[in-house]
Amino acid sequence: MTSDESPDDLGLGLGLDEPPQRERTTTATPYRVLARKYRPQNFDELIGQDAMVTTLANAIQRGRIAHAFLLTGVRGVGKTSTARLIAKALNCIGPDGSGGPTIKPCGMCEPCRSIAEGRHIDVIEMDAASHTGVDDVREIIDAVRYAAVSARFKIYIIDEVHMLSKNAFNALLKTLEEPPAHVKFLFATTEVDKVPVTVLSRCQRFDLRRIPADKLVTHFRGVALAEGVEVDDEALGVIARAAEGSARDGLSILDQAIAHGEGRVDAAQVRAMLGLADRARVRRLLETVLGGDSAATLAQLDEAHALGLDPKSLLRGLMESLHAVTRAKAGAAGDVLQSAEEREAANALAGKLGWATIHRLWQMLLKALGDVAQAPDPNEAAAMALLRLIHAADLPDPGELMRQVRGEGTAAQARPSAPAPRADSPTGDAPTTFLELVEMVERSGGQAIGFQLREQVGLVEFAAGRLVLRPLRPLGPDFTVELARRLKAATGQPWTVNLTEDGGEPSLAQLETMAEERVRADLLSEPGPAALLDAFPDAQLESINQKDR
Repeated sequence: MTSDESPDDLGLGLGLDEPPQRERTTTATPYRVLARKYRPQNFDELIGQDAMVTTLANAIQRGRIAHAFLLTGVRGVGKTSTARLIAKALNCIGPDGSGGPTIKPCGMCEPCRSIAEGRHIDVIEMDAASHTGVDDVREIIDAVRYAAVSARFKIYIIDEVHMLSKNAFNALLKTLEEPPAHVKFLFATTEVDKVPVTVLSRCQRFDLRRIPADKLVTHFRGVALAEGVEVDDEALGVIARAAEGSARDGLSILDQAIAHGEGRVDAAQVRAMLGLADRARVRRLLETVLGGDSAATLAQLDEAHALGLDPKSLLRGLMESLHAVTRAKAGAAGDVLQSAEEREAANALAGKLGWATIHRLWQMLLKALGDVAQAPDPNEAAAMALLRLIHAADLPDPGELMRQVRGEGTAAQARPSAPAPRADSPTGDAPTTFLELVEMVERSGGQAIGFQLREQVGLVEFAAGRLVLRPLRPLGPDFTVELARRLKAATGQPWTVNLTEDGGEPSLAQLETMAEERVRADLLSEPGPAALLDAFPDAQLESINQKDR
């Protein structure tokens, strides 16, 4: 900020009840926190709610003013302030006393001034959190019958309306649906889902949005200028992010930062005050994790712990950086508060990471955030979480893992094969294993007998032209004759087939199952799949597809 700037130069009114300089120099004036001092005094000063202001302006201009309004949104976006501004707009009479409802209340007439000061007899504010019962609502019902004393409309502002009891809501319904013409209801709530549908259907609802970070930065810059405090742009950005769309939260942080900084506020002071890690530190930590350096990762975490940084804030910073990488990879616009260095780093990581890796890291960070919140020692939980990230960063994605299991990648060991005795030096195209012999029979049209060879017999002896089998199930009286015929048709040479009850191996199907179980056990004991299952405890290896090579 430069010394010749003013709040008006920033394009933002600050809602001052009196000039800032006069308040600072008058020792008798008690200090007011910034969130109260810079509460908006007209709709032009209400930031981030342009759609609602436009709707209200059109309604007032056309005389289509609802009898009840419901204002909802997160804390600090201006719900109660908006309700007071609507009360001003409906009751303003202008400087000359002859004006009507307007979206631009003058702020000079007696109704405007008394409403701003909270002393107008016809604008009644009630906190539903401390007046939850049906008796409190009955007082309102009894009072609405009487006309306004000095204003155009009698207005009831009920804050945190969702706190009213069920009986209180029921008592209010009839009056809310058909109030006298001189009465308006203005409800504010942060939890609109707790308001009964019967009440919602009787109100004109406005959802106040979170205020964008860039608008908060502009607003906070104007406040700092009016207060005569130097605040650097990076510090304003940190405060705006920490405010999470709430002007009141941001002004409270700025108030604290001004007291902490003794006349000047920089980003390092704000981060230290809030226990936040600077974005460069978080970015370096993410790059170290992705690089797989466990020792360096733990060293950086220890350094952050020594500086008093909150492990949860550190993990949230990692998630924020990873989200920036995701947006860069998707080709979306970056955060307007990002520096050129941050955008360059996000683009670089986006080019290195695949989608599967990004999604896996995000899910693991999300789980780690919950673990850290519940752990007896958050820093230890954060260390374990980062080590899990390191071991999972270079894991193959599920598709690659399945390709390896099928034998398309590095999983030659994952291709189960049923061992079988070899023939005694067969020649030509003669089968060299019992499995090859069975496959030849199946290819020659003997699928039925091939099924019996796979499932119902165990191999005792396999040699050129000779086969001895042990039945595992009843085979039928003609099995040996039919098999000899099929073998000759498949191989072109005569075969002798005998059955015995002694010795023999398990069936081919049993051998394949045993081999697959060995492969499954070997595969799940390797570091990659083991870390994958550790990251996703509910995952299971359902099957292994075999592929001959």
